Amino acid sequence: MSDRGGGVDCVFCRLIDEGSAHWVARAAEACAFTPLNPLAPGHTLVVPTRHFTDVFECPPDALTASMSLVQRVAAAMRTALDASGVNILSACGPGSEQSVPHLHFHVVPRWVDDGISTWPTGRSRRSLTGDPGARLAAALDRRP
Repeated sequence: MSDRGGGVDCVFCRLIDEGSAHWVARAAEACAFTPLNPLAPGHTLVVPTRHFTDVFECPPDALTASMSLVQRVAAAMRTALDASGVNILSACGPGSEQSVPHLHFHVVPRWVDDGISTWPTGRSRRSLTGDPGARLAAALDRRP
């Protein structure tokens, strides 16, 4: 059983505990490894080492450590892989197509004319009443 809070059912906690991933970086708060089915050569997953399902439950310190590692991995992709850019992708929550319930960030190296697209091609069918930006601003003003 993981001491990270994710239990044996979390594939990422299991990888961290067993040390069985193809590691790119390992640190106390965050780690990075290559996935089994990469979108591009060098595609890397960055995860907090403690178990948090998504960005909603991740505390600021673990999120900061994870994003710092995302930035370092992205910079390494530019130098080591000669990538001209990166996509940083994360899905959080049931409506987002999150595939593994452990917060993770895909860092995907990109090159001009590499033949893939990681950008959504459609638009949501959801509509809301009122100005969504104003609703968000009001919610942010009510921070705990």
